[in-house]
Amino acid sequence: MSRNSAITGWGMYVPERVLTNADLERIVDTSDEWITSRTGIKQRHIAGPGESASTLSIAAARQALERAGIEGKDLGLIIVATVGADYPFPSTANLVQHALGAHCAAFDMQAACSGFLYALSTAQQFVANGAAQHVLVIGVEVLSRVMDYTDRTTCVLFGDGAGAVVLSASDEPGGVLGFTLGSDGARPDLLWIPAGGSAEPITEESLRAHRNFVHMQGSEVFKFATRIMGTAMEEALANAGMTTDDMDLFIPHQANLRIIEAASKRLNLPPEKVFVNIANYGNTSAAAIPIALCEAVEQGRVFPGAHLGMVAFGAGLTWAAAVVRWTAPIERHSDEASGKGDATRMPATSALGSSR
Repeated sequence: MSRNSAITGWGMYVPERVLTNADLERIVDTSDEWITSRTGIKQRHIAGPGESASTLSIAAARQALERAGIEGKDLGLIIVATVGADYPFPSTANLVQHALGAHCAAFDMQAACSGFLYALSTAQQFVANGAAQHVLVIGVEVLSRVMDYTDRTTCVLFGDGAGAVVLSASDEPGGVLGFTLGSDGARPDLLWIPAGGSAEPITEESLRAHRNFVHMQGSEVFKFATRIMGTAMEEALANAGMTTDDMDLFIPHQANLRIIEAASKRLNLPPEKVFVNIANYGNTSAAAIPIALCEAVEQGRVFPGAHLGMVAFGAGLTWAAAVVRWTAPIERHSDEASGKGDATRMPATSALGSSR
């Protein structure tokens, strides 16, 4: 018998170091006006020495476990969505498992910016079929490690961070109500890191050509994203037996403000139903949606019974969307408890266009 899978815990962590648009003006040929007008980004967080995907994940996970009222030993599975694992192997999830004192299966999932929703949908299956009572799902990226800071088209976009949720079996109606996943591998070169894998091992020549860094054909990715975001969200809503009118809050992938605006327009959503925090974090890839979810809860925009729509697109190309009915009680927490230090205390962008 299928069980309901509810989000019972949530947490986030971003590094203390902040890289603003003004900082980037001193590094690469760009400007605050150029970045803001094209992306909506004002700053991003950058991992410091000693920080990695696992350390960010552990901080976010501990917060999520505390809010869920469980310990690491209670987990039945850990899934970490990332493109920036600590090592080629073992998985980052294994490192997180040990740090949390868990005794369960753990693995990484790689679907780029769609990774968190891929992982959430996978976790839902484990809970629904009874294989696990509690599953920890983490989206984490340390993309600053693979940025070419001479390429203004990519280095201004991405930031580091982690977000986590605990998905638990529940008798209460709600939780993950529907989802959709998709991929199209015809053009991996639209957004990729060409060198560093088995197809193109790192060489002196590839290093000189910066092929170990992120490369993106921005206009093609933009066209893909504006087309797929709305479509994927509509499919997930249909799978949940719902329409956009039933959605209380739309939490899209935070990649570009213009893409978010296009998706919101396609779904006919007013600004007050759309959550945007890209100005403060940039594109944190797999971490973007769980970080946004945590901030939406913190700002009182999520409430028991609320229907949340989440959608993402990413390299691959991949896309994913999910509909969640929130059932957890809400308690407000301080900035210190929410994984944010003084560096992040700036007005959060909670409506479309507010970062302009």
